[in-house]
Amino acid sequence: MHAISGTRQFLMDNDLQISTWHLRLRQHVESLYACRKCHSMQSYPVSGGPVLSRVMLVGQAPGAREPILGRPFAWTAGKAMFKWFEYELATSEAEFRRTVYMAAVCRCFPGKNAQGGDRVPSKQEIALCGEWLRTELTLLEPGLVIAVGKLAISQFLNELPALTELVGRSVRVEKYGQTFDLVPLPHPSGASPWPRIEPGKTLTRQALALIRNHPAWTGRLRATSSA
Repeated sequence: MHAISGTRQFLMDNDLQISTWHLRLRQHVESLYACRKCHSMQSYPVSGGPVLSRVMLVGQAPGAREPILGRPFAWTAGKAMFKWFEYELATSEAEFRRTVYMAAVCRCFPGKNAQGGDRVPSKQEIALCGEWLRTELTLLEPGLVIAVGKLAISQFLNELPALTELVGRSVRVEKYGQTFDLVPLPHPSGASPWPRIEPGKTLTRQALALIRNHPAWTGRLRATSSA
């Protein structure tokens, strides 16, 4: 009888902890939506929502379509990336969005550069938006971070080697007081053929296999389903 009561109390305490954890994350996302710090940005912040997960995905910044559609990786690059996850992880886009916290180096669309491509955020913009990422890492305590593209990868490493030395590997990282595994992915933009030709094609598949077999990935649903 005492054992049963103790188990119930443990479950109640655990549910309360998760509920509080999720509330703090929802408040964080609401504050993120209200951010207007960077005056050169061309949109309001984009977020994947308060997904309580042990896995984070960090991209570069939204494109022109993402603020209109209201979610990260919502257009061409996202379609390519979610095909990777569907083929290699057997995970649909809807399930991925429901079970992975999606962040970015900068959360607003930076606008276009002189050549017509998306502008790379400035150092000041990256630093200002870095406070959101710091809070998210502290709140979520992820076991796995998926960094998509060089700008995202560079936020976690002191030196940025060539993609051939990064993609297909897992790196143990300490950032903002948290320790986690970082799995870099190339950017899925159609402007870069790197993920579609060798050795990038094989290295990308190796990176996706690392994600598929990571304990944080296989256990990511437990936290979100309890919230």
